[in-house]
Amino acid sequence: MEPRLPAHLEVGALIRRVAAEGGFASVLHKGEADAGTVLLVLTERGVNARVYERMPDPQGHRLWTRSRTENPDDKRELSDWLDRRAASDPDLWIVELDIADGERFIGLTGSAG
Repeated sequence: MEPRLPAHLEVGALIRRVAAEGGFASVLHKGEADAGTVLLVLTERGVNARVYERMPDPQGHRLWTRSRTENPDDKRELSDWLDRRAASDPDLWIVELDIADGERFIGLTGSAG
């Protein structure tokens, strides 16, 4: 099991890094400060939303994985899904990063999408 940075520290660092590079970041749902799961919504000027969360691989490492992509024909669908996730997991943090190629902030390259 890999050691984990407390959720509130990780979220704060992401928000500061995005702001320092001219982007915008906001907490959409605040979860448990230390052990909460972090779910990221990456957008570029408010469009092309992609949702990432850490999922365990077979070796037990938690890797960022794309969970959902915004349906351009029904943008409400993603918002509803995020609301359901927050309602089912009160410890969950949902953070939106609005900056070009937001995947670079979580160690991924290229925003295939």
